[in-house]
Amino acid sequence: MKLSSAVKLGAVSAASLLLLAACGSKSSSKNLASNQTLNWVETSNIPTMDPSQSTDIVSGTALNNVDEGLLRIGTDSKVRPGIAKSYTISKDGKTWTFKLRHAKWSNGDPVTAQNFVFGWQRTVKPSTASQYAYLYDHVKNYTAVNTGKMSPSKLGVKAEGKYKLVVTLSRPQSYFKWILGSPALDPQDEKIVNKYGSKFASNSSHAVYDGPFKLAGWTGTNNTWQLVKNTKYWNAKATKLKKVNFQVIKDQGTWLSQYQSGKVDEIITDGTQYKQLKNSKEMHLRNSASTFYLEMNQRKNGYFKNNLYARKAVSLAINKTQLANNVLADGSKPAKGLVSTGLVKNGSTDFASAAYVKSGVEYNLKQAKIDWKKGLKQAGKSSVSLSILADDTPAGKSTSEFLQSELSKLPGLKVSVENVPFSVRLSRSTKGQFNMVVGGWIADFPDAISFSSLFTSDNAYNRGQWKNTAYDTYVKNAEGKDANNKTARWDDLVNAEKTLMTQQGIVPLYQQTQAQLLKSKVHGLQYFPTGAQWDFSHAYISNSK
Repeated sequence: MKLSSAVKLGAVSAASLLLLAACGSKSSSKNLASNQTLNWVETSNIPTMDPSQSTDIVSGTALNNVDEGLLRIGTDSKVRPGIAKSYTISKDGKTWTFKLRHAKWSNGDPVTAQNFVFGWQRTVKPSTASQYAYLYDHVKNYTAVNTGKMSPSKLGVKAEGKYKLVVTLSRPQSYFKWILGSPALDPQDEKIVNKYGSKFASNSSHAVYDGPFKLAGWTGTNNTWQLVKNTKYWNAKATKLKKVNFQVIKDQGTWLSQYQSGKVDEIITDGTQYKQLKNSKEMHLRNSASTFYLEMNQRKNGYFKNNLYARKAVSLAINKTQLANNVLADGSKPAKGLVSTGLVKNGSTDFASAAYVKSGVEYNLKQAKIDWKKGLKQAGKSSVSLSILADDTPAGKSTSEFLQSELSKLPGLKVSVENVPFSVRLSRSTKGQFNMVVGGWIADFPDAISFSSLFTSDNAYNRGQWKNTAYDTYVKNAEGKDANNKTARWDDLVNAEKTLMTQQGIVPLYQQTQAQLLKSKVHGLQYFPTGAQWDFSHAYISNSK
């Protein structure tokens, strides 16, 4: 999305009332199949359903469909109505006032402004240890509350009656409206949270839902669950699906067999399958604002700490084009950097092109060997054994095996691979229990900062703990003194990316494209390149096959 005056808060007057029209389904009742059930697949189970704790795409997809915040993200990254039926923004861009509709939770309780106040305070307070709390960093007093220096009651959000919410920002934030669509900013029913305590949202029955669907059949550890239509949802009439059945399938062959036999309605194909089926009328290429990268442990005892030669050698030794085109072969592309291509532009200039640093992503095995030897010498070693941590999904396995093959060409390096379940990889990454780890990020909203903020020194997602003062300053300026200066802010973020790549803070691998086969009977499914990628609220099953 372009950085234009349309997203510049300073251009919005205090008197402007932004009315949000409800989006209805365009499906014809005559064309609706009698069985409105969609059968969907995930490659990992749900790690958590707590909006304050969710960090992954699996729980994000579920939360995006069972819960609803002030706004929802719609087609072309436009916001559409959520619990807020209208809102105003002050002239200085710091005060956002929301008028809420009279919505209900799935148990019949009213969804009130106080639910937002409680949910936001719970996410931000330090005892919750929410990794997504940083999304609130522009809300007044966020830092003091998040570090325990102020009471959560001092956070810049307050209820004025049951259906009016006032949010005060510490500084303007041009992309705040998109952040409001994140599950981390959803309301939470204080009565329910207190009732279940530490077991809140640990299974489908220990939570309530204010979105188009309710979660059912999830025990907290099982590999099947359902989204069931929430009849208490304020716009339930627009929800045509009665149920979405989820199951975890990790084997691509099994997944394809299930699709071809009609037992599931979609499949994200791997390289071999895509090559064979790319001309199918049911094939859809889902271009994602997601970058997969290799993080190197630069913590206190990490081998890569203060060893730029070693970090550069790892990047130079990996042929990213071969990884994307020949190993994954699923439509994904070699990454140009951290920020994905096509996420945001300044005029006709794509951010990824403006911030491109060739040496940060190129393949040069000869130079890699030279740099690796220098890195060994700097570390006082003649050889070293390192492991690569990755998911146990098909893509995770093929990626890690390819990286192992590439990096084993470096003199004096022995490489092993650990493929583990998604939830285990997340846990070990957070604790720094890795030498190298394959991770990825899907932008939460269409702005470069969604990626750039990840690798500031104090960000919880900077799991390798790469630290650079210049990088931190560029990001700080983009979020602070240059927040309302489009040109200066663009330059800040471009320079941040160039610093990250020049210092090889991470190794960008590929930008993901999902090649999906989807049954022709499925209509109205919304896919988003950013954030929680799937919205089933306007999907339906037709009679046609």
